[in-house]
Amino acid sequence: MAHAACDHDHDHHGVAGSALATELAAAEVRCAQAQQRLTTPRRRVLELLLQAGQPVKAYDLISTFAVEGPPAKPPTIYRALDFLEKQGFAHRIESLNAYVACRKEADGHAAAFLICDCCGVTREIEPKASAEIIAAGAAAGYALTAVTIEAHGLCADCRS
Repeated sequence: MAHAACDHDHDHHGVAGSALATELAAAEVRCAQAQQRLTTPRRRVLELLLQAGQPVKAYDLISTFAVEGPPAKPPTIYRALDFLEKQGFAHRIESLNAYVACRKEADGHAAAFLICDCCGVTREIEPKASAEIIAAGAAAGYALTAVTIEAHGLCADCRS
């Protein structure tokens, strides 16, 4: 989905400095508790997602992965993203074909995203309807493991 150029500023700032170090340390602890490893590539991809503060396409992660030297190979990035999704550190936003860091502590929480079709700013919110969706799935014989809702429109800055 293409985004029009906006003539106003948006807060696309991600996590940096000591806050970034704290987030990565917490991810290490959560992985250890789940008997998983936050390998160097997984950690680097999580770091890039946190720093971005907005959805990032996998190929953009590939080009920015290496601090020095050649970019990462696509399988390295996709394996890291798969791990981060499964462990609850990232979400895939299907309509944007992009990934965003999840900073919620709860495992397996439902995710809802408000996506501006003008500037692309994306915000994660707590979906109130997720319990109803899970119940409807159960009534239909499904055991849902994830609920992700994407809502498109215009942010307050783009509307004005």
